[in-house]
Amino acid sequence: MTILERLAELGVELPAVVAPLAAYVPAVRTGTLVYTSGQLPMIDGELPKAGKVGAEVTAEEAKDLARTCALNALAAVHALVGVDSVVRVVKVVGFVASAPGFNGQPGVVNGASQLLGDVFGDAGVHARSAVGVSELPLNAPVEVELIVEVA
Repeated sequence: MTILERLAELGVELPAVVAPLAAYVPAVRTGTLVYTSGQLPMIDGELPKAGKVGAEVTAEEAKDLARTCALNALAAVHALVGVDSVVRVVKVVGFVASAPGFNGQPGVVNGASQLLGDVFGDAGVHARSAVGVSELPLNAPVEVELIVEVA
């Protein structure tokens, strides 16, 4: 089964690549690795929820937004090399705009990690960082970037 078939089986469709907000590209390949730029949880060009996790945004909402970020990152990979060329998810870095006292960043970034595991199975098991930050672009609650190995 291809990755695109697996996505369809999960009822997931890759979105269009999110247009960069500044002077960068969505993804770059070097050798067998593809690095994505940080992806916000944009849906149809809009940020569905803004604010700090633990204040305006609940941890569960942020977890769903992290999943959206991962889908946007996969869309960037797909536009560059085709998602079916991914042989392994190497690393996920998640940034969570956190209200004072919020320390549930790992649970939020699980939204991205769980999606990647569902899509890629054992090849989706990855190294990861989940970092709390004070601000993200556009007042986004979460941002995710990927490093994947491709054939």
